[in-house]
Amino acid sequence: MTALALPRPAQKAVARARLDDVLAETPDLAALPQWPDFEPLALGLADQSPFLWGLIRRDPERLKRILQHAPEAALDAALAPLAECAACPEARAMTLLRKAKQESAVIIALADLSGGYDVVATTRALSRAADALVGAALRSALYLAGDKLGWAGAGPDESKCGLTILALGKHGARELNYSSDVDLVVFFDAQSPVLDAGPGAKANAVRLTQHIVKLLNERTGDGYVLRVDLRLRPDPGSTAVAVSLDAARHYYEALGQNWERAAFIKARPIAGDLALGMGFLDELSPFIWRKYFDYAAIADVHAMKRQIHAVKGHAEIAVAGHDVKLGRGGIREIEFFVQTQQLIFGGRRKQLRGSRTLDMLQQLQEDQWITPQAAAELGEAYAFLRGVEHRLQMLNDQQTQRLPADEAALKAFSRFCGFPGAAGFAKALTKRLRAVEKHYARLFENAPGLDSRAGSLVFTGSGDDPDTLDTLREMGFRDPARAAETVRGWHFGRRPAVRSPRAREVLTELIPALLNAFAKSGDADSAIAAFDEVMTHMPAAVELFSLLKSHDAMRQLFADILGGAPRLAEVVAQTPNTLDAAIDQGLTATVGDEDDYLRRLAAFYVSDPSLEGFLDIARTFATEEKFLIGLRLFAELIEPEQAARSYSALACALIRACLDRVEAIFVAEHGRPAGGRYAVLGFGKLGSREMTATSDLDLVALYDFDPENPESDGAKPLHASVYYGRLTQRLIAALSAPTRRGKLFAVDMRLRPSGNQGPVAARLSTFRAYQAEHAEIWEHMALTRARPVAGDLSLCAEVRETIDAALYVNRDFADLAKEAREMRALIEKEKGFSGPWDLKLAPGGQLDIEFIAQTLALAHGAHRRALRAQGTADILAAAAGHGLDPHSADQLREALALFSKVTQWLRLSLGEGGDPVHAAEGVKRRLAAAAGSPDFARLERELGERRKMVRRIFDAVMGAA
Repeated sequence: MTALALPRPAQKAVARARLDDVLAETPDLAALPQWPDFEPLALGLADQSPFLWGLIRRDPERLKRILQHAPEAALDAALAPLAECAACPEARAMTLLRKAKQESAVIIALADLSGGYDVVATTRALSRAADALVGAALRSALYLAGDKLGWAGAGPDESKCGLTILALGKHGARELNYSSDVDLVVFFDAQSPVLDAGPGAKANAVRLTQHIVKLLNERTGDGYVLRVDLRLRPDPGSTAVAVSLDAARHYYEALGQNWERAAFIKARPIAGDLALGMGFLDELSPFIWRKYFDYAAIADVHAMKRQIHAVKGHAEIAVAGHDVKLGRGGIREIEFFVQTQQLIFGGRRKQLRGSRTLDMLQQLQEDQWITPQAAAELGEAYAFLRGVEHRLQMLNDQQTQRLPADEAALKAFSRFCGFPGAAGFAKALTKRLRAVEKHYARLFENAPGLDSRAGSLVFTGSGDDPDTLDTLREMGFRDPARAAETVRGWHFGRRPAVRSPRAREVLTELIPALLNAFAKSGDADSAIAAFDEVMTHMPAAVELFSLLKSHDAMRQLFADILGGAPRLAEVVAQTPNTLDAAIDQGLTATVGDEDDYLRRLAAFYVSDPSLEGFLDIARTFATEEKFLIGLRLFAELIEPEQAARSYSALACALIRACLDRVEAIFVAEHGRPAGGRYAVLGFGKLGSREMTATSDLDLVALYDFDPENPESDGAKPLHASVYYGRLTQRLIAALSAPTRRGKLFAVDMRLRPSGNQGPVAARLSTFRAYQAEHAEIWEHMALTRARPVAGDLSLCAEVRETIDAALYVNRDFADLAKEAREMRALIEKEKGFSGPWDLKLAPGGQLDIEFIAQTLALAHGAHRRALRAQGTADILAAAAGHGLDPHSADQLREALALFSKVTQWLRLSLGEGGDPVHAAEGVKRRLAAAAGSPDFARLERELGERRKMVRRIFDAVMGAA
């Protein structure tokens, strides 16, 4: 990617005379193989680059050496003398280093300016030369320290010296500027036997580092080598120039900052013990690459960018005097654009962990995080701006990125960039700056300010600000004084979540937008009270605050959740990364089936080889996906029936995944019984695909095997009955055992043959016989909702046939109805119900409807296959005209739909057993709206009327007196 054209001399006659002088001193130069366009290139240098022309003029033979080779071979030859640094006096090493730097500077400049190198090749060559120079300085320092450290001759092997030098920034990424500082960090092994001599490892490591810096930094008659910056080490104000690896590990684990994470994206070992350096970077990987999206990093990076603009005055695009690195639309914005997205997504996507800017732009496009247009425009702008930056630095070997402010100087520099005049250069530059600004703004420039359009919001001091109270009142807070005191308490750190300075800093920026979101939720007072309660239970909140600050839509949705679904808000408080799922997938994403969930779980994170690691991953995945289903329901993007199917599909996928994992481990230990097959049945709401956010799993495990050969064939054989019993216990543990990430589901196995008295897994023949000969009517009623959800496909098919054969036989409806009626009365007597909002157990509630449907299915399913559905609504639809008059069927389906809708919302917003009567107004209003009622009171009345209607139909259909 070539950015600029050949330099054009501004004063051709002067340039010609200077070049002729050099050619006169080296008459055979013209006979050498020339690089492309050497003469016009040399004229441009002679006219405009005092630094490069000075190097050529002082040593005309240098051109002869360089022009004999292609750039790469010339660079090899220039760096080859550095080998002598490993065993020569200091003065000689200083000279060798400086001569190599000068020669490589000329070679790389000629290759860059002539178009032989593009921006990638140029920065790679600069970085390669810097690597060689730093490595040679280290070898010289080791050799020269021999007397003090007790070794003789050439000194220790560099790779075993106990010292590792990391390059960060552009040097680490192999993107070094033409005249840049090098950002180095020196770490040492405190247990190194090489360093542990005399004053000890630390003192020796510090002395070696200081010597390296002297060799590279110090100016002599031959100039300097590299400007070394060691300030990126841990806490540079209080640490020595070399830091022990143990101290570094502790620092990054306890105190590492987001800007340091960004810096270490580009880190690589370049000298010393490279393996030691790579090992440390591997250890540091969890610090750099967070498992979850990290919006605190966005806030920090953007704040840093805004500070650059505020302090250095680069907020507007310009040409004269513009800083092509730090200014608006400059190189830093492209780097921030890339690095921030790496920090956000790189924890989950290893392909986004590269160090080179252009490579990562391409990867972001391939992963569809940015558009092809953005990648192309930013990549082209990066190449152009880096080319301009290099030419600025080639003039006088100064680390500058600022264009000349003087009109004449700007015109001359435009010609050095290959343009005939300043106008063409300005047009080309502005085009790139505007393109960068456009793409950067889309990603970063939406941070909320500290003011409010509604008016004053001041929460400092100990008393209320009258203007603030007026503003809060106008925003919709019924009790503005209480709201103000709540916010003031956050600033004082009265809640665990805001006791760190960083949390309060982010909260300060968030407050105006957050209060505005509370106001728009429809119940500002309930929302702020709920948020205050959430922070009481959160030990830290920076990640959540930063996410809310960065995403308007998510902030508003969260405010709505606080006022309308406290249970969902608690999920966010406990695991703030659940909001990442909504941003990652999008709330409007298509609701998946079981296979979709399995695929997403497989790709969710690189699976830990251990069972414990998998279980943690599964629980995190389940939490995020349940939350996402709930958010979609809360945002009214899906209907409650869709939510029920999604919860059920997710549960099935998790059962299948857990079974696959525990069975693989079990088979490795015990082998398999001959002809062994295993299946899991789902009953209840799982079986009928009617699960809610808080549903348990009703499961039954079945198996089959070859009775002629009942033992498994593994290293630890087991009889098939024992084998499948233990496998079932492991599956139950995988689903229900709490880990550090919680548990997946509560599991109920009481619907198996003989209930809790029977084995946890039943053989198919036992299950078949039990259902045909011993099962009671209530067990067959429960079995109407059963379906295989995991396991061997052939066994699942046989189980389905077994269920149909057991259930759908000729039965007497009167006998069935009598049994069902007695069972319903027993449940009503023993369990009762908790109140009118207990829509499952209350008279005329869901259980009455389910009993009607199940009784009709058993009575008529033998002759009408449509009645064999697991879903209650489907059975009622099929029963119209077959045991149930169409009008009653419609009434029951409507009541069931309303009860299910309200139940889904109650479980979503309040959790199991939640009573909305005592809930916040926002919860009541949301619940009523979701149910299609104008207000909460009307919904209460409608539910009561529906229950009475259902009970009347129940009595009529079931023959109650």
